[in-house]
Amino acid sequence: MRILGIETSCDETAAAIYDSDQGLLSHALYSQVALHAEYGGVVPELASRDHVRKLLPLIEQALQQAGITRQALDAVAYTAGPGLIGALLVGAGVGRSLAYALKIPAVRVHHMEGHLLAPMLEANPPDFPFVALLVSGGHTQLFRVDGIGQYAMLGDSLDDAAGEAFDKTAKLLGLSYPGGPALAKLAEQGQAGRFKFPRPMTDRPGLDFSFSGLKTFALNTVQREGDDEQTRADIALAFEVAVAETMAIKCRRALQETGLKRLIIAGGVSANQRLRHHLHTMAKKEQAELYYPRLEFCTDNAAMIAFAGSQRLLGGDVQQALALDATARWSLENIETLIAAKAF
Repeated sequence: MRILGIETSCDETAAAIYDSDQGLLSHALYSQVALHAEYGGVVPELASRDHVRKLLPLIEQALQQAGITRQALDAVAYTAGPGLIGALLVGAGVGRSLAYALKIPAVRVHHMEGHLLAPMLEANPPDFPFVALLVSGGHTQLFRVDGIGQYAMLGDSLDDAAGEAFDKTAKLLGLSYPGGPALAKLAEQGQAGRFKFPRPMTDRPGLDFSFSGLKTFALNTVQREGDDEQTRADIALAFEVAVAETMAIKCRRALQETGLKRLIIAGGVSANQRLRHHLHTMAKKEQAELYYPRLEFCTDNAAMIAFAGSQRLLGGDVQQALALDATARWSLENIETLIAAKAF
């Protein structure tokens, strides 16, 4: 089965072709970072308009890379949420219309399920069950995953997600958008040990996260210590280490509480090398296996949507091709469980 995946949930436009027998055949992506940089963040209306301009050419590019025509497609999968509603409707409209025209099935995909399943695109995918850390600009969540659609939340962010905290702290340090990668780069010049940031909510039981206090701690440190270049780098390093160690502590607890020995990390922040280092160190001590997607599939992409869509279609999750639906808020716990989904 060959499936076209479409991703337009925020500020990346993407299309990909996945074959259930041959694997990923192609993926094409356009980033809107330059478009939104002058505003310091994503402007929803501009994002939606740019998706309209870029999506169809990217679909054609993905088809050409795969060496197939539209008529060779067996299904279409698109991101239906969560995300910016206008942006989501672009992908949903194109995906449903294309499926109707080709008389093939269409399936809505949960954006975070796509991220969660992204490590399955690698040569050595994890087996179920496992613990999953989903960490992005809008989410920092821990799940126990027993199968496709079988997701039990273990912990959630009570305020700012880790990616959001990265972006806000980067902004107060005077760094450009997108803030997370810029802060990580600045942190490379930092002197370890000069500043010690708290590890929020690690001094109490539970698996929930809270990162808004770190942002305030960083602001207070800047105001107290000044904002010369070295001080900014030292603050960036202290902040990044605090976030990474906090998530490593919570992941260790999740592994211990569930008794599982497999951990995956996915989402945009999973590309952070310091976080990966701390999780590798923790997993080794816990004698656990750590999995994550390649860097190009950490951020939003259509390959993960095509793969997640293939699993849902193989499990019987097919909707009518004319039913246009998208939702800005959608809990990962509230999606359908698919017992019959294909093993990968």
